[in-house]
Amino acid sequence: MELIQVGEKTYYIKNPTNIGIYQVDEKNVYLIDSGNDKDAGKKILKILEEKNWQVKGIINTHSNADHIGGNKVIQDRTNCAILAYNIEKCFTEYPILESSFLYGGYPFKELQNKFLLAKESTVLPIENHLPDGLDYFVLKGHFFAMIGIKTSDNVYFLGDALFSEETINKYHLFFLYDVREYLNTLDFLSTLNGTLYIPSHVEAINDLSNLITLNRKKIKEVLDKIQDICQEEITFEELVQKLFNAYHLEMNLNQYFLIGSTIKSYLSYLKDEEKVEYIFKGNKMYWKQKASN
Repeated sequence: MELIQVGEKTYYIKNPTNIGIYQVDEKNVYLIDSGNDKDAGKKILKILEEKNWQVKGIINTHSNADHIGGNKVIQDRTNCAILAYNIEKCFTEYPILESSFLYGGYPFKELQNKFLLAKESTVLPIENHLPDGLDYFVLKGHFFAMIGIKTSDNVYFLGDALFSEETINKYHLFFLYDVREYLNTLDFLSTLNGTLYIPSHVEAINDLSNLITLNRKKIKEVLDKIQDICQEEITFEELVQKLFNAYHLEMNLNQYFLIGSTIKSYLSYLKDEEKVEYIFKGNKMYWKQKASN
């Protein structure tokens, strides 16, 4: 982990999940996300101790485990506040909701792993608790009600609103909850006028335009590919297999449920756009491209 200053009061820890830091006074800081597990939380605390900083609070952009994984150890050691927005507050307080949501039922033991299930923490609603110098804005699409944070230094922390070119080219299918809202978020991001932008899994950058284009282009490509596969009636399981094979991806448990959920979100978008439809045959559900009128 590397601490980098990017404004008078704004810092971030370069990490697989970037951690924002905002200095509210000489001694106290707020974190933006807390890393993927307790070890990340301990490393964050060590960096802060070297600066003689104390954690006043943690702001979670959203409730995915790699963003809230350090919450509990940091809160236990510092008694800091944790702030989250809307339904993300519920998922952060009760992380079993994420595994249950992805599985669609009670998650069996292997799904209760640290990549999908963080430790519980006590959370306050971000409204009326955000310190001076910070503003939040909603970035729906990746998850239910993700937020971004703008600091007084005109630095924007963007959570998982954008994925890197490397991630897009390697995995093609990145987690999305609501495709329509994600596309709306990409439109919103193009209106920002920040000095620096720090997405959670991307190098800090000054210009978002290229990343926005790459993310939007990949969404359209996947939508087109699903429609093409659905020219013939196909079950969801067969569709998942064909997409994984088309992109040369290797299936494992986490990928099956994370990307499987994403593929369902793509199907929902296409269904609502009247591009695909479902039918039942022999007690099986099939998807198919909807005939043009």
